[in-house]
Formats: sequence, structure tokens, C-alpha cells
Amino acid sequence: MTTQSITSGQTKQYKRFVEDAADKALAEVGLDKDGLQRLIENGDEFQARIITGIRELSVSNQFADEEVESDYGYLSGYKPKGITEQTNILRQLIPGIGYADEKLAEQSLPPNAEGWFAIPKWQSVAKTYEEAVEKVLELIKQQRDGKLYNWREGKLGVKYLRKHERTAKKLEALADQQKGYDILVVAAQFGLRHRGRSVRRAREVFTANEFGLGAFEIGCMLLTHPERLQHYDDLWIDCAGDEYAPVADGGFSRAPYFGFYGGGVGFGTGWVGSSSGSFGSASGFLPQ
Repeated sequence: MTTQSITSGQTKQYKRFVEDAADKALAEVGLDKDGLQRLIENGDEFQARIITGIRELSVSNQFADEEVESDYGYLSGYKPKGITEQTNILRQLIPGIGYADEKLAEQSLPPNAEGWFAIPKWQSVAKTYEEAVEKVLELIKQQRDGKLYNWREGKLGVKYLRKHERTAKKLEALADQQKGYDILVVAAQFGLRHRGRSVRRAREVFTANEFGLGAFEIGCMLLTHPERLQHYDDLWIDCAGDEYAPVADGGFSRAPYFGFYGGGVGFGTGWVGSSSGSFGSASGFLPQ
């Protein structure tokens, strides 16, 4: 968790906890004057061990074995475009789509975000989330001259695909903050931050203001940044903001992903516990 997301109440509780621990340690260890003086003289090492303990205990260990080393990145040279250029692209591709509060992109980015992205509210595109995803996939196919390989075609209905609860709540919060606009301005990163992590490991280590992006959001980011996937060795993108049930039985054990395939874009799903150096979950961030 970044210091920007810590509340004043948490800070007070943390300091009180540290003071209580210091008093308890003095009572239980039974230091004498000389022993305490040696501890003071080794103050730098003492503080370093405290910091190490805080780092270890403040990060969840759940699914910690689902991380691998990765040197994959943005090989094709993607860089976030300006917010006005993005909204103009979206209005050309999606007839009738409205506008965004572009002044929001003048704010400082939250920690770990790569840029500000223009992402329509899915409700502005279709009646259901699943229909909105299918429309974006069709637009990607048109943009890539027909080179969109959808390995879940016909299996994107409500029994197969749904928004992850955390993502749905965070996007609702952003929509409340940006009322009256069809296109949201979202601080986000395109996968590099969580490369080598399984989807569920990435979800486990999200910061307090962070949330996974789904197939619709990432699809829109690909529409405005088609250079993001132009090579097989570009980092492929996990959609940690969605859940997928492969046999439509309520077992949402998978998540969608986008990759480079056949000179275009491939869209499929993978098990949430699978880690690969060539994949990374894209995520968004609420403003601090």
C-alpha cells in the first residue's frame, strides 16, 4: 500500500501499535542498561530489521508461489497517448459516444499508473456488459483488418462472463466522480506492473486504490493504442477485472486475456492460478 492511500486513523493506530510493541519487548526481553545501550548503538541495524518485517508482513503471502521472473515488456514501443487524442479515436469508432472530463488528465498520476486512459462506461455502449465486450472485440477486428481471433466466440454470455466485484465497485466510484460523461478518465497501467504474476496473485497484491481491468476496458485501451500488441513477444494482457466460467456452471475459475496471434489480436481465457512471464494483468487506480 502506498503512503498516499493511508488514512490518518490508520497512521495513529500504526504508531500506537509500534509503541505498544516496544514497551512489550522491553518487559519480556528484560534488557539492562548495557543491553539497551548496545541496542541504541546498533540503531541503524535495528531500524533496518523493523523495516524488513513491515515489508514482509504488509504484503499478502497468498498465492506467492504464482509469480515467475519476467523480462517481457512493451516491445512494440507503446506509450500512452494524450487524453484528447484517445477520446477523438473513440468517437470515430463508436458513433454517438459522448465526451470525457479531460481536465482530470492534468492531475498527477497515482503511484504505479502509466498514464491517463479514456475508457467509455460500458453502459454507454450496450445494454449488457457481455454485449459491450462483443462490440469492442468487433471493433478491434475491424481495426486489425479482420485479424481478431476470438477463441470464446459464442461463449461470452452472462453465464460465462462477469465483472469481478472489486472492479465493478471501483468503476462505479469513478462514474460517480465523473457524472454526466460517457467516457471515464482512468489512471491505469497496461500489464507491466504485474508481469509474471497469476491473475489471482495480482488481485492479491493490488494496492487499496487499485483494481483489475476487464476485457471491455482493456479492449478500449487497445483501440486507442493499437501499437500495444504488434509482436508475439509483446507482454500479453490478463483481464483481472473479469471472471470467466468455462462451462457456464457458476465455476468462475478463469479470466480473459489478450495476446498477439496470427498477425493480429487473440482473445481467450486462462486459469486464474496460472503464472507466465509473458503475461501481466492490466489495472486501474482511483485518484488519491
